[in-house]
Amino acid sequence: MSKQAKSAGHILRPLETEYARLRRVLQIIQLIQHQDGWDVRALARACGVTERTIYRDLTLLQDANIPFFFDEDRRCYRMRQDFFMPPVDLALDEALALVALGEQIAQKEQIPFTLAAARAVAKIRGLLPEKVRRELKAIDQNMAIRLGEAGSGDAVADVFSKVQAAQVQHRCLRCYYESVRSDGFKKSFLLKPYKLFFERRAWYVLGHHGGLDDVRFFKLSRFTELQLTDVSFTTPRNFSIDKHLGNAWRMIRGDRTYKVELVFDAQFAENIADTHWHKTQKVEWEPDGSIRFHCKVDGLDEIQWWVLARGPYCRVIKPRQLIDRVRNLAKKTADQYCPPQKTTCW
Repeated sequence: MSKQAKSAGHILRPLETEYARLRRVLQIIQLIQHQDGWDVRALARACGVTERTIYRDLTLLQDANIPFFFDEDRRCYRMRQDFFMPPVDLALDEALALVALGEQIAQKEQIPFTLAAARAVAKIRGLLPEKVRRELKAIDQNMAIRLGEAGSGDAVADVFSKVQAAQVQHRCLRCYYESVRSDGFKKSFLLKPYKLFFERRAWYVLGHHGGLDDVRFFKLSRFTELQLTDVSFTTPRNFSIDKHLGNAWRMIRGDRTYKVELVFDAQFAENIADTHWHKTQKVEWEPDGSIRFHCKVDGLDEIQWWVLARGPYCRVIKPRQLIDRVRNLAKKTADQYCPPQKTTCW
């Protein structure tokens, strides 16, 4: 190897090392700026380096006066709120995903209260390289996303903002709530609003009902009165929506777990098999083109309606309790269409 090549190699390797470190440091800033939960171990795993390397990177950030700190309560690093670093070096697929979320979903407010995301994406779009902007324009005009229609956010905007304020300030809400249930909802109660949750067509808050001493979902449109109080609360450290839902079919978790087996006719089987309906589902194809659909659910209140919506193309094999529920509900439905002189259609 020539002296020139050796010299170039000695220069190149340190430059590559410094470039890799720069990218890693920028990645660390973006991670702790935009999401909680990043401690040294998590950062090391995300960056593919040792924890000792992360400690050195954090020292570099500290020397550069980047305003981050370790939150003792949440046990993770966080960025001071007045610091902002714009996103950099977006690839075409990353930019396209942002546009899909920001313009196709947020700008049209298919999910209420996401219009601000569309404005943010418009700003980010202006920062993209010219080449990416041109390619993006050519692609996004041929893309459309349509979600199930949700109600207008105007009716619950005040409730949404009060719940957000309570979450930020860790203060309970004094609530009045309309519900089909009567167990403790007629009187006012203190609510600890743990999580805001959008599910299909509506916003909910998942929180602790002080009167019932229970954690439940509350639909924002059913609050009749909401007042911020001086009573403080703390969200349990290990609390999460996934843990709360367990194996619920959607949102209502029952007290018992059931092994469900359904058979779908061949003409309906592919539509069912192509969709991810539940995290525990398993599908077995039969020689005649039908399928056996298996899942484990906590409670039957929600899945019974899903089964009924599939009409005669779905047959419950087990459990017995679900068979009885579906039969009785189907009979009541059929009886509504009986001729007046008959007492039953069955």
